[in-house]
Amino acid sequence: MIKTTRYMTRRTAAIGLAAAALTVLAPFASAQSVADIKKKGELTVGMLVDFPPYGTTNAQNQPDGYDADVARLLAKDLGVKANIVPVTGPNRIPFLLTNKVDVLVASLAITPERAKQVDFSVPYAAATIVLYGVQKVEIKSPADLKGKRVGVARASTQDIALTAVAPEGTEVRRFDDDASAMQALMSGQVDAIGCSTTVAGQIAKRAPANTYEQKLVLRQQVMGVAMRPGQAELKKTLDDFVARNKANGELNKLYQKWLGTDFPAMPNS
Repeated sequence: MIKTTRYMTRRTAAIGLAAAALTVLAPFASAQSVADIKKKGELTVGMLVDFPPYGTTNAQNQPDGYDADVARLLAKDLGVKANIVPVTGPNRIPFLLTNKVDVLVASLAITPERAKQVDFSVPYAAATIVLYGVQKVEIKSPADLKGKRVGVARASTQDIALTAVAPEGTEVRRFDDDASAMQALMSGQVDAIGCSTTVAGQIAKRAPANTYEQKLVLRQQVMGVAMRPGQAELKKTLDDFVARNKANGELNKLYQKWLGTDFPAMPNS
């Protein structure tokens, strides 16, 4: 059995229980039409702010990053104002299913498990999830994780990917977010973390040369805009938005701005 250390406040534990309950209640979440959003004059978007360069905050402590720019572009496309609400990995789906936000542009990877709770647009972003750790700690395969301390953001894609390959005897330490996992690595609390290549890049910039390295690729993932189930009209609107802005180069401009590379080739569904 994988040894797991949980870094949870009582409040975080309650959020986890609420999320589990919402899995059952998801079919009863109310739908919302595009007309409703336009009448309201505002698109409320849930977004991570601890996942740079996709989600971060600017000097004024306002949401920023690739996801924020996509959210604003979507709101502009709908002719409404963007209201971006910071969410965390564990609470982003509960926020959506309890109508606290209209959609999620929150670096949410499209997985079969999540597709049971929410509907997704076609992919608007992609990321590679890796195991990134201390250079002097030898990890060449998942088997080498036995006896190692590995950190991940709880309820994240990297958590799922790591859990799938970690052998018995791996000490998995789950944190509230990527920033906490990153800090745990840099302070020596863990030997490695599961994270996106962009988070790994942030660590490399802060640390002395030859301190950390990429160990393994855990998963290649694509992300979609998430909405509550049963919103066929909204899904078509979101799919059209992504397709149109891929074709006209707007998403490529945002990718170049935040990730310094061209928009990657992705499936259309």
